[in-house]
Amino acid sequence: MALELSGKLVQILPAQTGTGKNGPWKKVEFIVETMDKFPKKICITAWKEQADQAEKLAINSTVKLSLDLSSREFNGKWYSEIKAWKIAAGEGGSAAEYDQEPPQDYSQDTFSEEPPF
Repeated sequence: MALELSGKLVQILPAQTGTGKNGPWKKVEFIVETMDKFPKKICITAWKEQADQAEKLAINSTVKLSLDLSSREFNGKWYSEIKAWKIAAGEGGSAAEYDQEPPQDYSQDTFSEEPPF
């Protein structure tokens, strides 16, 4: 599931790094405040190159994000994550933009030879 969100960058949390079975990794979490009538703050995760891009953004700048939502189960508990796969700086931010193809999940796609109508 891919979504888009625009908002004001409120905070960038310290980068986290490590090494896993696929090699080194880096992630940065940042907080974006929506521009709705009742604004909400949302914690978004950026991995790899997007993490580098997120660290370059200016606090209080407007950002436009393309997001992917995912959840996973571990020991009977479910954990959800909002991942940014495209980050574009708006007013007051870096002029840079980084784009990557969104992750594909075909596990729930259904295909039919007949049209849906």
